[in-house]
Amino acid sequence: MTHESDQRGGAALALENVQFTYPGIGAPALSAINVSVAAGQTLALVGPSGAGKTTLAHLLMRFWDPEEGVVRLGGHDLKSWRLDDLRQHIALVAQDTYLFNDTIRANILIARPEASAADVAAAVRRAALDDFTAALPDGLETRVGERGARLSGGQRQRIAIARAFLKDAPVLILDEATSHLDALNEQAVRRALDELMAARTTIVIAHRLSTVRDADHIVVMDAGRVVEAGDHDALLARGGLYAGLVARQLAGAVPAARVE
Repeated sequence: MTHESDQRGGAALALENVQFTYPGIGAPALSAINVSVAAGQTLALVGPSGAGKTTLAHLLMRFWDPEEGVVRLGGHDLKSWRLDDLRQHIALVAQDTYLFNDTIRANILIARPEASAADVAAAVRRAALDDFTAALPDGLETRVGERGARLSGGQRQRIAIARAFLKDAPVLILDEATSHLDALNEQAVRRALDELMAARTTIVIAHRLSTVRDADHIVVMDAGRVVEAGDHDALLARGGLYAGLVARQLAGAVPAARVE
């Protein structure tokens, strides 16, 4: 079935009593998850490693289906969407980006093959990739190697960000989207991502503390369950897991503090 959603205002997302267990694994990766985000708002998912944050994102992309409960986009069960239609509505920028052994341009065009050269150039610029590509003898026609082996982690990540700009989807999932960027490039990309997030429903997973602070709603996960939820100030005042994560970051004196 084909569903429509407002390209400018995003689309509401909801997980209703969701449980999911990976095949061959005894313990559930997600249990009794009830999470929602309104159209056009930002939801941050934080928690320790293995808490289930990325698994939740994979269910939103329908890489997996829940064994119990329902995942909805725009009010419709994901199982009622055609996969191609669903994936057109969601852009994913993950920590590890898969690239094909092709040119930089071809790898960006995966997001929208019919895009014009001007659209690709705009996406490259907004992802802070233009200075890098301009310095290459073959520019956007440079081949990236198998799985992007000729590029650094940050360069691969910026290609993924350029894909997201080009795709222009109403839902954006950022899973450690700037983890491989140096401070200078991160600042430029952060500004661009803020612009992109402003008009979209956004899920931010284990992202930089500055983004978590600004989220409309923060969900704290641990061992596959939601243990806290609220905004930054309320969660700090509560003195629970979130406050502990923030305190450990600050104690670590990491310049770009992150909630892991």
